Amino acid sequence: MFSSFEELTEGLRHSGYIVDSVTTTAVYLAATLHKPVLLEGPAGSGKTQLAYAIADAASTVVERLQCYQGINEDKAIGKFDESLQQLCVDLKAKSSSVEWGGLQVELHGRRFFSAGPLLRALEYKSPCVLLIDELDKVDQAFEAMLLELLSVWQLSIPKLGTIKAESIPFVVLTSNEERRIGDPLRRRSFYLRVEHPTAEREAEIVRLRTPDSSREFHAGMAGLAKALRGWSLEKPPSISEILDLAQALKVLGKEQVTPEMRDILLPLLAKTEADRKKLMLRDGFASLIYDAHQYTQEALGSVA
Repeated sequence: MFSSFEELTEGLRHSGYIVDSVTTTAVYLAATLHKPVLLEGPAGSGKTQLAYAIADAASTVVERLQCYQGINEDKAIGKFDESLQQLCVDLKAKSSSVEWGGLQVELHGRRFFSAGPLLRALEYKSPCVLLIDELDKVDQAFEAMLLELLSVWQLSIPKLGTIKAESIPFVVLTSNEERRIGDPLRRRSFYLRVEHPTAEREAEIVRLRTPDSSREFHAGMAGLAKALRGWSLEKPPSISEILDLAQALKVLGKEQVTPEMRDILLPLLAKTEADRKKLMLRDGFASLIYDAHQYTQEALGSVA
């Protein structure tokens, strides 16, 4: 997917996703050696966005399999379109000379199979990025189904047969750690821990989205994010939510968050009733803003 390490580095920089050299090196090696990358860390830390940044850097597309409890092979790989098969049978039956053996083979061909994201990822002429998102939501049986794909880059599908990869996709597995991913998948993957960014890095992320704002504004957003995540909220803010907050402040014409803005900003900061009540406590929001101010000064000092 990448002719050189420098091409990947420049591509990620151009996509606006800020990563360290360790992550960039791991991604480059995984792409070169055809290994999946397992990204593990808290929700909202940027794991999914990294997959899209890699695709953008490679000028390719993302095939995304969003995992959830109860997902099955039909959703992941695909299934035969029974209505289309029946239509074909009805049309063939009107013919006086039907070769039923050949028709059965035709009905179980690729033309009548509606592909899911796993199969589609194998059929691209040039590599795509296959994102298997929130893998921790599925059971071990579903994990086991992925092993053939990630080991020999093929899928064995009943009646359809074995489909080998036209090109080997770059596979990104993400986990929010609701359940431990099994060792067979871990053995096949390069592992990257993805945490919420440091205040300095988050300030740089905000700067990319709001380039017309001041250095103090960027550091202030990063400081507020660090303060919120340190408050043991039920739903700590993700990077994307902090970016939403930054955009909202620009719409309101504000350069910083003050205690008086609590009620206006609660819908953006508190995403559960328990968190809303916590921020509504007397002096609670003012205390949060004080903490944010301290972190902002640290961020400004580091940048300086």
